Amino acid sequence: MTTKAAKAHKSKLAGMGCMACMRIHGPHEPGPVQLHHLRAGQGWGRGGFETLIPLCLLHHTGAEGVHGLGTRAFPRHHGFTEADLLADVNRLLLPSATKKGAE
Repeated sequence: MTTKAAKAHKSKLAGMGCMACMRIHGPHEPGPVQLHHLRAGQGWGRGGFETLIPLCLLHHTGAEGVHGLGTRAFPRHHGFTEADLLADVNRLLLPSATKKGAE
């Protein structure tokens, strides 16, 4: 069962664009994404909706993606981890909380 909070969160993520592309290319017009569950350090189970990361097809299941390269090779190839991408998501979703914490 998907809660209202989960649906709202997923909707926000869908409009953000690929977090890997954002790190590689900088801000750009977001394209279609697939929602990826943080895998590194999570075992075989899936985390909650709070651990979802929006990724384009290439960076999700493609040759340069988490599932294409694997969770160990992905950070070696790109220079950032899934946790880095999730931190980016959280910064973008909570800009006011980040500013308050910095004061």
